[in-house]
Amino acid sequence: MPYVVTDACTKDFVCVAECATAAIAPTVDDPKAGTVSQVFINPDECIDCGNCADICAQNAIYPVDDLPADKADFAEKNKAFFN
Repeated sequence: MPYVVTDACTKDFVCVAECATAAIAPTVDDPKAGTVSQVFINPDECIDCGNCADICAQNAIYPVDDLPADKADFAEKNKAFFN
């Protein structure tokens, strides 16, 4: 079950550094970082370790099955970033 970043993300990139598989993008050095309002988790690379959610001070990251109903569309937004 992959994790999903929602709109509460402040793009501080702390979760990017904690990701065990580099499934979170963009990185701080990526030119795309300036064009998006949050980071995204690649559902195909996420190993469900929870490191990102544990470190997120904004509580912006949820397991996909635990997304609040009003945040459900962020599962597709995270996936779409990588397509």
